Amino acid sequence: MGATVRSVLTQVVRPSRPDSIPVVTDRTERRAIVVELVIVGVLTFLFSALAAALSLIEAQLSGGIGNTTVALNPTRSDLGWIDFARQLMSALRLFAIGGLGVYLLWRSGIGLQRVGLGRWAPRRDVPTGLGLAALIGLPGLALVAIARALGMNAHLIPSETDGVWWRWPILILIAIGNAAAEEIIVVAYFITRLRQLGAGENTSLAASSVLRGGYHLYQGVGAGLGNIVMGLVFGRFFQITSRVWPLVIAHAVIDIVAFVGYALLKDHLGWVG
Repeated sequence: MGATVRSVLTQVVRPSRPDSIPVVTDRTERRAIVVELVIVGVLTFLFSALAAALSLIEAQLSGGIGNTTVALNPTRSDLGWIDFARQLMSALRLFAIGGLGVYLLWRSGIGLQRVGLGRWAPRRDVPTGLGLAALIGLPGLALVAIARALGMNAHLIPSETDGVWWRWPILILIAIGNAAAEEIIVVAYFITRLRQLGAGENTSLAASSVLRGGYHLYQGVGAGLGNIVMGLVFGRFFQITSRVWPLVIAHAVIDIVAFVGYALLKDHLGWVG
């Protein structure tokens, strides 16, 4: 039993590098990977992280992040059908971002099974995803409340609930899109590409986690730190298991609770926002 525990702890602290993702040594190929990382970063979450950092700095210089408000999925237009169209476009863009990561990995000759993006197994992935959601979501809720009380987080305004029939399905779709885009790009794609460049497992984990925390800084320092912790847990899970779908499920559940649950229970959760 002791040897088993030590083996598990060793794998968590120093996971072994997968042989299925060899280091690229050709200079031209390595240069292409770096260029690709920069382009994907600009189009997706790297620029989002820079914009979020600027928003945090601006808020701090304008009275403090604790005195600002951040709306979760605000209405995009006073005209219902235009609002619907824009919300739907936002969700589809998120799925396209995730699809871009899948395509680039596949196009480069990496089997999707090797990076956790093969066929999903509901009987295994769903319970694991729900467990990860509970592991991250419950402490995360407490961290948000503490950060808000300390003035380190913005006041979160729940999603609009105006009785329109499509509001809840769109919020759920956006939550799933968020999960797919972030876990595929920030975990599967980003860590895989860093592995190809020869980065160690802990280095790639740290980079992925900091990136995840960075693009949440617009909500405050507490949100950034909380998402770094989430990134460490999710990234290490991927490195050990080579599975992404449980992460997508967990993230989707967390966001659905944040978007829909918070909106439904906003009158009872004032201590959170």
